[in-house]
Amino acid sequence: MVRSRTRTARRSALAATAVVAGAGLVALPAGPAQAAASTTVGPAGHSYTAALVPGTTATFLVGSTTVTCNQSGNDGAVPAEPANTSADGPVVSSLTPATFTNNGGACPTNVLFTTARTVSNSTNGDWRIALQYDEAGSVGTMTIPQAGVVTTISGLASCVVTVAPDGPASFSGPWVPGSATSPPVLDFSAGVALPIRVTGGLACPTGSTTATFTARYAVTDTTDPAQQITVSAGAPAPSEPTPSEPTPTDPTPTPTDPAPTDPAPTPTDPTPTDPTPTDPTPTDPAPTPTDPGPTGPAPVLAAR
Repeated sequence: MVRSRTRTARRSALAATAVVAGAGLVALPAGPAQAAASTTVGPAGHSYTAALVPGTTATFLVGSTTVTCNQSGNDGAVPAEPANTSADGPVVSSLTPATFTNNGGACPTNVLFTTARTVSNSTNGDWRIALQYDEAGSVGTMTIPQAGVVTTISGLASCVVTVAPDGPASFSGPWVPGSATSPPVLDFSAGVALPIRVTGGLACPTGSTTATFTARYAVTDTTDPAQQITVSAGAPAPSEPTPSEPTPTDPTPTPTDPAPTDPAPTPTDPTPTDPTPTDPTPTDPAPTPTDPGPTGPAPVLAAR
């Protein structure tokens, strides 16, 4: 019974140690790709670094064994415009493979004489982070390519732990916006499950298939430290005004071009006032009746 328990404890410890390295990789995750809300990540084109929040550690738990590392992180960059905005989902960008160490060396475990050293890679694809805005709380989803993290355990046994052994592995955590005194944080303190495969001798936990990772990563803008990386609602799609662009009113000026008013001046040209009905002067004969002198006989009567 004692031997059996000891062997089980060793296997759990080895698995935990191996996966710890993979945990560091998780530090760079971002939001769920299935969200449909529009998202904008800024500032566009800025580079950033994700590292453990000062004073915290990243832990990896397998069974009752815990691996603890005080250094973990990776680098990335916000896509340039317009790729930093997605109209119907997360903004996705590439990351450098994550690192996972303790004071620059292997990470210790709670099992004596056992340590874990991790090497990450992008041999089978890119590391990616997807940041998704949500009014209720934005999220980040991290994707590790197949076999993107390989941890070698040394000590009581020699084992190799591979993270995401059968294909890309994704996991999510809340994006906590920054404040005036602190940068934004990718929070995996609730724990995320990582798929693993363990190979090695009898002391290795070859039956383990998952491990739980917890950590909190602060994301710092390295292009301009005075600014912060933000995840916000995307701008309205500029394509909406397109339907209003067709201007069917353009043809309307055509009917107004013909000027049917031009003939109007024609009826005013004839001047019916030219005939001078007033020219005839019927008053000319009036003096004629006064010319005959009927007074001729008057002298005849006077002679009698």
